[in-house]
Parts: sequence; C-alpha cells; structure tokens
Amino acid sequence: MNLFTDLRGVVVEALDQMAAAGELPAGLDTANVTVEPPRDPAHGDMATNAAMVLAKPAGMKPREIADRLAARLTDPRISAAEVAGPGFLNLRLSPVVWQGVIRSALQAGTEFGRSDLGANAKVNVEFVSANPTGPMHVGHVRGAVFGDALARLLAFSGHDVTREYYINDGGAQVDVLARSAYERYREANGLEPEIREGLYPGDYLIPVGEALKAKYGDSLLDRPEAEWLEEIREFATQAMMEQIRGDLAILGVEMDVYSSEKALYGTGRIEDAIARLDTQGLIYRGVLEPPKGKLPEDWEAREQLLFRSSAHGDDVDRPIQKSDGAWTYFAPDIAYHWDKIDRGFDQLIDVFGADHGGYVKRMNAAVKALSNGRVPLDVKLIQLVKLYKNGEPFKMSKRAGTFVTLRDVVEEAGADVTRFIMLTRKNDAALDFDFARVLEQSKDNPVWYVQYASARVHSVLRRATEAGIAVDDSTLADADLSVLSHPAELELARKVAEWPRLVENAARAHEPHRVAFFLYELASDLHSLWNRGNDDMSLRFIQDGDAVTSQGKIALVRAVGVVISSGLAILGVTPAEEMR
Repeated sequence: MNLFTDLRGVVVEALDQMAAAGELPAGLDTANVTVEPPRDPAHGDMATNAAMVLAKPAGMKPREIADRLAARLTDPRISAAEVAGPGFLNLRLSPVVWQGVIRSALQAGTEFGRSDLGANAKVNVEFVSANPTGPMHVGHVRGAVFGDALARLLAFSGHDVTREYYINDGGAQVDVLARSAYERYREANGLEPEIREGLYPGDYLIPVGEALKAKYGDSLLDRPEAEWLEEIREFATQAMMEQIRGDLAILGVEMDVYSSEKALYGTGRIEDAIARLDTQGLIYRGVLEPPKGKLPEDWEAREQLLFRSSAHGDDVDRPIQKSDGAWTYFAPDIAYHWDKIDRGFDQLIDVFGADHGGYVKRMNAAVKALSNGRVPLDVKLIQLVKLYKNGEPFKMSKRAGTFVTLRDVVEEAGADVTRFIMLTRKNDAALDFDFARVLEQSKDNPVWYVQYASARVHSVLRRATEAGIAVDDSTLADADLSVLSHPAELELARKVAEWPRLVENAARAHEPHRVAFFLYELASDLHSLWNRGNDDMSLRFIQDGDAVTSQGKIALVRAVGVVISSGLAILGVTPAEEMR
C-alpha cells in the first residue's frame, strides 16, 4: 500500500477531469506530477507540484490550475486542499487514512512496503570481486554490505536479482600468489621462506603451505618454477576463495554465482565480444595520444588494437590488446559483461572501489555498445572506510600482513553492527568507523537507537501479553484504531505510511543507505512518543483496565515494529527483541 502513489492517482484523475471539462488543454504530460511529503509538516500531510509543472505547457498561471484542481479533489480521504504561494497545493488527510495505514501494515506484516516496481526485471549485482590473493580486508567490507543490501532492496521492490562475484584469477596477481604460497610450502618443509619484495607476506598463507606439504610432501622442492607454478596457482586460488566465501558468510553475504576471469581465456569468449564490437566499426588499430601531464619514462607511441569507446561517451579510446598480442585487462572485462548480457539480464550493476573511478566511462561504453543500448549499467563506487577507536586510528592483528581483515572488524563489532554502520553514509562518501562509538548506547549511535526501538516494541507486546491483552497481528488489525487521534500518534502513523514510498525511491536510486536513514527517523519518532507517555498517561501504549484502547495503541507500536523488522531485513540485520 503506497499511499502516495494512490493519491497521485487521485490527482492525475482530477487533472484528466479538468481537461475533459476544458479547464486544461488536452494531452498534457503528467509524468512529472508528484505527491510527496511537504518540506514543512505544518503545511499539511502531502503536497503536489501538479500546478507548477503543468503551468508552462498549459499556458496558464500555476495558481489558476491549483485553484481548479483543489476544487476537484473530492476524495473522502482528503479533508482539505490548500493552495499556497505561486501554486503549490497542500493536502490534509483525514485521521482515518493514517489509521488505515496501520491496519494495512499489520495485515501485510513484513511484506508491508514490498513493491512490484521492478516488474520481475532480471538484475545482476556484481560486488566484492576481490582478487583471490588473500583474506578480505576492511575496504571489502563496505562493498560487500552495500552490494548485498542493494540486492535485498531490489528483490523487495520486485526485481529478479542475481548476486555475482567475479573472480580475478586470470592476471599476474595469481602468479604472485602461487610464488608466495610456494615459499610457505618450503617453510612447511623446514626451509627458510624467501618472502621477496613483491610477494604476499601475510601469515594467512602458512596454512596453504602446510596443505601443500600434506598433498605433495617434499616432491616440489628444488623443482623449476615452470613445473609447479600452474598447479600451485590453482591450489592457492581455491584455498583463497574458500577463505573469502567464509569471510562473506560471517558477514551474512551469500553469492548466487561465482564467475571466473580465467575461464574466459581459451574459450573464444573474449574473441567473440571483440568481434561483436568490430562489426559495429568500434575496433581499429591505432596509436593513442600520450597521457596528459608528465610522461612516464617507459611510455612510447606504438600501434595497438583499440576500442572506440569515445563513440559511447568515454573520454578517449581504450587499448584492448598489447603490442605483443596479449589481451589488456580491459578485454576480459568486456567479455565478462558480454557474458552477462548474453545471459539475459535487463540491468547490470557493478560495485567498484573508489580507485576504479576512471574505469566507469569505458565500462559503460562497452556495455552500451555490446547491448545496443538495451541494457543499462550502473557503476556504484564505494569510498574508503577509516577505522578508529575512541577517536584514534585503530590497528589490529597483522595476520593479513599489512591490512585489517573483514574478520577482525566483525569479531570486534559484530556482524549486525558492522552492516548497519556501513550503510549510514551514501556509498560515494567516506565513512569513519569508530569501534568505541558503534557500541555506545546513545542516540548518537544509529544502530543502537534503531535496535532500542525494536526492543521497546517487543517489550510492549510482552507486557500486554502478561496483562492478558491479545496482541497477535490479526487481533490488532481488527482493533478500534480511532483511539489513535493525538497529533503525536498520527505523526508516527504518517512516518509508517512513508515506508512503501521510501522503498521504491531507494530502489530506483540504488541507494540502500536511505533505508538506514529512514529507520533512524522512525525510531526517533517512536522514542519521542514513548517519552511523551511519561508525562501524558493518555499516550501510554497500555492503558490500565482498558484493553480496547490498549489494543488500538499497541497496533501503532506493532506497525512500527513491522517496518523496523522489514527495513533491517533489507540491511541484513537481525532486529533486537531486548537490549542486553
């Protein structure tokens, strides 16, 4: 039940009636007409921009349109339609509307707010995709949480979502992994490891070395690299991916598909993708312009195979094959996205680290060309996370070598806290994660504040049950909700009513942080009403000796709990039933 969508329909119907009566020109485009909460709640419950956006195409003054529209808004849910300023139209709704929202929330349960916005469109969300060369670090945590929450949000809004991890196992970094693992294998056989510059120094490879010894004994010692590199590369890569899967699991992230870069080589997939671009005249041999600024010492003008990405919005054309005939790192990425398009996805979303910002235009150009503009690609960049404790930069174990691991963070703060805090900023804004502050019990800690609201909801339900008041959802949905008449109660009901609209707007924008923001605001409204009950007994949720009134008020609290549970599920967080 999206009340804002319903009332937008009422407004558009009234506009159609005006056109039929000759009060508006026929055929006006109403696509940009909105109904949304007013910036100032004192102005009403909802506001529409209809008169403002239609004035110019109609050749009329906005206020003239607004006056005529107000006269036609006779829907019984609208108690008043007030024209303000040059032509804004503010709507005031009957209390029964907000009471009806509470009833709908209780009837739908945690399905309240679920939308068919996506119309079952197939969406691929590729995220994390960390190199399989070590455990996941804190930088991966935010991308993992964001990608998973976005996938949950899109699924809740009616999309058919696939979570995908692209294993970067085709580049030189996995050769470095193999050489690093070999040194740990030598160590497991009693030899001194030679961790040369450029190898991975972390202790996390010690178990891999021991596993290699268990499998091969000392048979690989003193053999030339060419004889063991491929085998150890495969072994170590699989070991790292098992560790990464385990890291994701403790964060509550489960992928649907793992795709391998290595699997693209030797299968013709790269060649097929490049050939598709070639048929469009987008592949040519040429010499790139020198990079701007100071030239690198090793730069030289040379002919290469290039993708004319500038034809689809990129700044310059991009090399896809080196002068020695080897593919550049961009070529398999093109093939991988062609594979996703070929699998029938209607939309692609890539979640990249902030250091991949320069990659966005070229990847968009490739997808646009490969799909003939049919499949949109949205690249979401994830900014850095800075770790603190009591305001001081925080460092943990060195088992990973030089970085803080995902497991370090989750073991210190917990998965639920970690996930929520990672979504308290927009993805492209830097985030400070202070281990002391995220565990504080205060209003300044958003995850605690929301969980405290959830716990308060459950405490009301428990106390009511102890008092012999039936509080199952079906009973509360049938309760007398006319007892919800105080402005503070109706204000909380209005906030509940915003949830379905928030879900759709967040899904359209691919911004799951909006859910976290909304939950904080909803929790704040609940806490405010709770505190007012300390001074005004009529606002208390349980009215001694009056089960009927109590059930009506508890229905409001339970509806808030429904939305909190639903929102936390999108964030991948378990709602608290009591605070410890």
